[in-house]
Amino acid sequence: MNSRLLTILIAPLLGATQTALQACVIALCSVLIISLHRLSMTPLRKMLAGTAGLLASTLLAASLVTCLELGLRAWGLPISLALGSYPALVAVQCLLFEYVRDDDLRWRSTALTLAAFALLCIAMGLVRQGLTEVANLRLANLLPGALILLGLLLALYNRVCQRRAPSRRQGTL
Repeated sequence: MNSRLLTILIAPLLGATQTALQACVIALCSVLIISLHRLSMTPLRKMLAGTAGLLASTLLAASLVTCLELGLRAWGLPISLALGSYPALVAVQCLLFEYVRDDDLRWRSTALTLAAFALLCIAMGLVRQGLTEVANLRLANLLPGALILLGLLLALYNRVCQRRAPSRRQGTL
């Protein structure tokens, strides 16, 4: 489940976190819209199955994201222009969360994934803004710099949380 979710969450993470403000806004928008979508789809899942459920989920995600974009344009035009088309990708995130939902731990796994995404967004935004402004490293403000920074953060995480691989995954010589 997590590998599919991480692949769809990476586009806004890399593209919409140039500053700490953009990172906070995209994290807040994602958490809010995905939570509202999950909450709204809960009673509909019992009534609609198959194609009808997928269509309802798609329409609901598109409606929520449209309201989000209209609200951003009305009350925060500069941040809306800075984010570009990344808030629209939240609809795809909603559909993916609906598709890979775990029936046993629906809310717990969703909350943990969204919290991790929000923290990673804010961390990326803070680090990218700091590297751009303080260290005058303009690469950090660009998309390739964000990808390099994400790789470094993941390497640091793997180094800190070093676990031995299970024996079935270790190779032999």
